[in-house]
Amino acid sequence: MQGEPSDLGHLQSIMRAIELACSSIQMNFNPSEAEATILSLSQTPHPYQACKFILEHSQVADARFHAVAAVRDAALREWSVLTSVDKRSLISFCLCYVMQHASLPEGYVQTKVSSVAAQLMKRGWLEFAAAEKEAFFVEVKQSIIGRHGVDVQISGINFLASLVSEFSPSTSTAIGLPREFHEQCRVSLELDYLKTFYSWAQEAALGVTNRIVESDSAVPEAKVCTAALCLMLQILNWDFQHYSSDGARSSINVFSVDIRYNGSSAIRSECILVQLGPSWRDILISSGHVGWLLSVYGALRLKFSSEGYWLDCPIAVSARKLIVQLCSLTGTIFPSDNHQMQEHHLVQLLSGIVQWIHPPDEISKAIECGRSESEMLDGCRALLAVATITSPFVFDGLLKSICHFGTISLLSALMSNILKSPMINNPEEETWSCVARDILLDTWTALLATAECSNGIAFLPSEGISAAASLFALIVESEVKAASTSAFNDDDGSDYFQASISGMDERLSSYGLIARASIEFSVPLLTRLLSERFAWLHQGRGTADPTATLEELYSLLLICGHVLADEGEGELPLVPEAIQTQFVDITEANKHPVVILSCSILYFAEKSVDPEIRASIFSPRLMEAVIWFLARWSCTYLLPPEDNRDSNNSLVQDTSQQFRKTICDFFGEHGQGKHALDAIVRISMAALISYPGEKDLQELICRQLLRGLVRRKDICVHLLVLDSWHNLANSFANDRTFFSLNAALQRSLAQTLVLQASGMKHFEASLYVRDLMSHTTAYLVELSGKNNLISVAQLPDTIMMVSCLMERLRGAASATEPRTQKAVYDLGISVMSPVLVLIEAYKHESAVVYLLVKFVAQWVDGQIIYLEAQETAVLVNFCMSLLKLYSSHNIGQISMSRSSTLINEAKAEKFKCLRALLQLLASLCSKDLVDFSSEPIESQGISIGQVVYVGLHIITPLVSMDSLKYPKLCHDYFSLLSHMLEVYPEMVAQLNAEAFVHIMATLDFGLHHQDIEIVDKCLRALKALASYHYKETIAGRLGLGLHAAGFKDSDGKFLEGIISRFLFSLLQLLLFEDYSPDLVSAAADALLPLILCEQGLYQQLGNELIERQTDPEHKSRLANALHALVSSNRLSSTLDRINYQRFRKNLLGFLIEVRGFLRKA
Repeated sequence: MQGEPSDLGHLQSIMRAIELACSSIQMNFNPSEAEATILSLSQTPHPYQACKFILEHSQVADARFHAVAAVRDAALREWSVLTSVDKRSLISFCLCYVMQHASLPEGYVQTKVSSVAAQLMKRGWLEFAAAEKEAFFVEVKQSIIGRHGVDVQISGINFLASLVSEFSPSTSTAIGLPREFHEQCRVSLELDYLKTFYSWAQEAALGVTNRIVESDSAVPEAKVCTAALCLMLQILNWDFQHYSSDGARSSINVFSVDIRYNGSSAIRSECILVQLGPSWRDILISSGHVGWLLSVYGALRLKFSSEGYWLDCPIAVSARKLIVQLCSLTGTIFPSDNHQMQEHHLVQLLSGIVQWIHPPDEISKAIECGRSESEMLDGCRALLAVATITSPFVFDGLLKSICHFGTISLLSALMSNILKSPMINNPEEETWSCVARDILLDTWTALLATAECSNGIAFLPSEGISAAASLFALIVESEVKAASTSAFNDDDGSDYFQASISGMDERLSSYGLIARASIEFSVPLLTRLLSERFAWLHQGRGTADPTATLEELYSLLLICGHVLADEGEGELPLVPEAIQTQFVDITEANKHPVVILSCSILYFAEKSVDPEIRASIFSPRLMEAVIWFLARWSCTYLLPPEDNRDSNNSLVQDTSQQFRKTICDFFGEHGQGKHALDAIVRISMAALISYPGEKDLQELICRQLLRGLVRRKDICVHLLVLDSWHNLANSFANDRTFFSLNAALQRSLAQTLVLQASGMKHFEASLYVRDLMSHTTAYLVELSGKNNLISVAQLPDTIMMVSCLMERLRGAASATEPRTQKAVYDLGISVMSPVLVLIEAYKHESAVVYLLVKFVAQWVDGQIIYLEAQETAVLVNFCMSLLKLYSSHNIGQISMSRSSTLINEAKAEKFKCLRALLQLLASLCSKDLVDFSSEPIESQGISIGQVVYVGLHIITPLVSMDSLKYPKLCHDYFSLLSHMLEVYPEMVAQLNAEAFVHIMATLDFGLHHQDIEIVDKCLRALKALASYHYKETIAGRLGLGLHAAGFKDSDGKFLEGIISRFLFSLLQLLLFEDYSPDLVSAAADALLPLILCEQGLYQQLGNELIERQTDPEHKSRLANALHALVSSNRLSSTLDRINYQRFRKNLLGFLIEVRGFLRKA
């Protein structure tokens, strides 16, 4: 290659310098200088000859490692200036080196060389012709099939593994090219080479199988087979996007039931579907590949059965992983032959896998005696893979063709055996039995998750239902036993069953699915177990220790909740169809098993209202389970709405009619629904008052149970007439009892109580909200009017009271909706003056100031779009007064020099205040987007844009660069700034010099931010400003005026204009700095109007950049690229959509052409 050193003495001196640097780093002797020496090799132009010399002659492995790393860095940097011969030569050198030095002991050097070869091949993949690619692969294939010995064979396979890894988006190395390049490479390899690579790996493994099986000891060929199996597994783990016969992505057939795989959030274990097209059928299905793999593993397993270590040796592990992966094979690789080929494929796999997991008791005993559990766990993973792609009936029938039992029976037996393991509930560590249990639960989930889509037909065969019933009984027995045992465990670390409800949710969800599969058995079982424990508690009151029974009830209540109802987050859950379609012969509601179970729990929970019984039976932990159950159950069964009763499925509708007359009508408006609602409210109020300090319990009541009730308008209507609800509201409004709740729960309870007004008429809702919050507003008005406010305000009790009341106001404000909007508006108006007075009084208490500002922000956010012009004017004037007051006391200014850390609580509160102010301004902006008023706000002489810019004048001095280190504050600031500059760019010209300079400094900060969303917002803002200025100047107007031309500050220093400043800054970023390729399009949209505004400066910057190049070829290429950037693809001087698209394409080509050699300079 041209320009490379060829003098032997010089090459040797470079090698010695690198070797010495490596030794210095190992000995920690002057490491900085040593690292600089190594780095200089990568940064040297054309270091290839020196790197090759080091690789071929150095005896220091680390030196060879750094030499090949330097080849990689230099080649990627200089790729655009290398000739085609140079590029192919570098790749060939790396491949030859790997093959020729395959037997060297330093495996990490070989791995690095293979990786570099793969990266360079990918870099030139779209440039190389098909014949050039084939030339590379000819020698690779020869090595893989064993023509040059075992070591070379392994090296060839490992190179293909590196190549597949580099072409896979999830494991590829960053090479500074856009996503489109990586996608094109991925598609090319998938369509043209992956199957070929797989067949080479097959051939390599087949060639050494006999030698491995016939040998009585370890042979080198085993490493070849292991590497080939790993490569095959890696290829099957590829995210195939083009697997149908016509190259288009196809959907999974009914046999695969893909909806369960994608929609089942309860599945925790990894299971990757392998979706392939017909072209793969010959090498995976028709070739006998599965039979060969099973026979090889089976033969080796039998041969080394007495050797305990063999199950964990690399070849055994690799073979099992590949077998498990083949279990998840699906897609159009299987023809439409009534799924016979896929079923035969799965049966063949299970015939070999069943030996790993059957009989379960013998396998478990062997593991407990010291045998490795890895094979058994892989067998469980195989069942999960099969369950993921089959329906329950198909899954169960697979083993029946070769065994006397079904697959579901085996699954149940495995799970039952695991649950009996003495280590299953070991809290100290995650044992093999815990792992197996989770995998098997995921398997049940995969099978049963479509129960709700079963069209009313039994979704398990009769044997499967019996197996599920037996398994669920054992599950309940195991959970109850473990709960009882944990009750007397004093070890703080043994908290397995002390976990939170949410922490157990995944496992309990799987239990619920198993119970629903055998609902006619599971519900009566739970009823009996609960009734027994209810009786034990009442019989033993005051005489026996109830701790164990309470823990058992806790566990049973959680299980009952998951059996009877689904989670209701974000939507109204339906009654599970497994419950709707069972018990159809029971017509009397009081005899229905679900009614009996529900009523028994409600009756037990209602006893907690009695103070004496509550003190003796209902521990805080048990009350948590009771409240959680009531919250989950009430969302599904309590006062069900008419439109929630019928299934969309015609086959379910008949049974649903009977279901309505039993369960739904029983808990409906004309049944026991109102009584149950009243009981739930009384239970909630008693628990809130009686368990002070129990934050988890209080949170369940406020945020789940009560919030769930008011989420439905029909329930809100019934709450209106309940004395228990009025008592709750009156206690909240007038008593000090609820002030024991923490601030967040004060807010939540206030929001819940205000939301209940949605069931009232407008006039009634206003009265209700006024009465609910009257004491709050009265206290604040009275406090703000005290003559000695400054001294009184600093008292701890006063601070606590103000904080609680402001949280209540925040809750009320966040509950604003059309029916309550006027009442909440009047609420805010009544405390306007007190808020300003309290901000003045608490200017040194940042936590209280934050609550005051946050209330205003949420109140404005809920009100602004509904207000008439006159009301808006009042609100806007209040906001301006607040902003000026906030600024006048410098409340938000923070001197970072006074503290060494940002984790100071006071600073955090002040930054939260700034964020709330930014949200306040953003809320004001929404008036320009959505406005329900009858006349425009301008009729009152107010412009939202002008108001927000005044607000920015006030706030921007408070937003320091240090404050922007807070992610949430930074995001809100740039969101507002981007919105303002895009919507009101003309206002920039009205900013004073200080505010403008500050905003431009923050824009420059955001442009170099590590969060690409922040950078994108800044680029959009620059696009808006530059586009506005260009269009205005073209029309003969000033545009951004002095802010674009530059001006002198108060000290007489000339400040560069925004257009020229950011044209230079953006070009600098694009050409020389690191950024995400996803930002190139946004950067192009900002750069085009900047160039059009300052075409002379663009030419000047381009000429300066050209003159800095020392290589004549680089000068020529850069000049051509700069010209093409603004002229190719018929680019014009307009700012329309087509022109933006053309410039994006130009910029992408420009960066690919010049960025590599510019960054190395």
